[in-house]
Amino acid sequence: GIYKVGYQSPETAGAFAFDNETPAHDVLLRDFAIAERPVSNREFLAFMADGGYRHTGLWLSEGWAAVQAGQWEAPAYWYRNGQAWQVFTLHGLQDVRLDEPVCHVSYFEAAAYAEWAGHRLPTEFEWEVAGKLYGGGAEEQKTVRPHPRPLHAGVRQDVWEWTASAYLPYPGYHAAPGALGEYNGKFMINQMVLRGRSCATPAGHDRLTYRNFFPPNARWQFSGLRLARDVT
Repeated sequence: GIYKVGYQSPETAGAFAFDNETPAHDVLLRDFAIAERPVSNREFLAFMADGGYRHTGLWLSEGWAAVQAGQWEAPAYWYRNGQAWQVFTLHGLQDVRLDEPVCHVSYFEAAAYAEWAGHRLPTEFEWEVAGKLYGGGAEEQKTVRPHPRPLHAGVRQDVWEWTASAYLPYPGYHAAPGALGEYNGKFMINQMVLRGRSCATPAGHDRLTYRNFFPPNARWQFSGLRLARDVT
């Protein structure tokens, strides 16, 4: 169907959105299914155990080059401790918890996992429309947290979620004057869009229309993934 995406000015005074969330416009979406939650550490460990970081066929060409150059074998900040894995957090080194969302993965790792799982990443518009239709009431994030919480069903989680969408201007977009437009507008190349929020997202930046963006090899952010698939 045809759906409206992008930020639409509300009635309330003082509401804010970045210029790259505008203008609101219509998109055509084919039928799709999207997971009720992001991928967990437990699920990503299965990808690793199956040789996910060693199977070149799962990776985009630049992604495979990044794996080789960085000698990746796990998400960023993960360290092997015998047969187990630990992750360096803002509270120091801790055991990887299976029920938490996998994070500190790049777009390349997200795309490779989706390929391995037989699915794909959602587009940013699929993510936004699903959030508006089925996301339920807003769960405002009042304080930031140092680490993601265990997973639960729903749109608002504690990791940013990579999408399959390149960071490009919306139809009719004009960069805002000054530093804001310079920041958002001049980065519209070689970046991929992430949607949602993370445990470190401050209040006021938790919008379904918010467009985060990073280069596809970036791993330092609290970034994870959610799967989608076509419905025929």
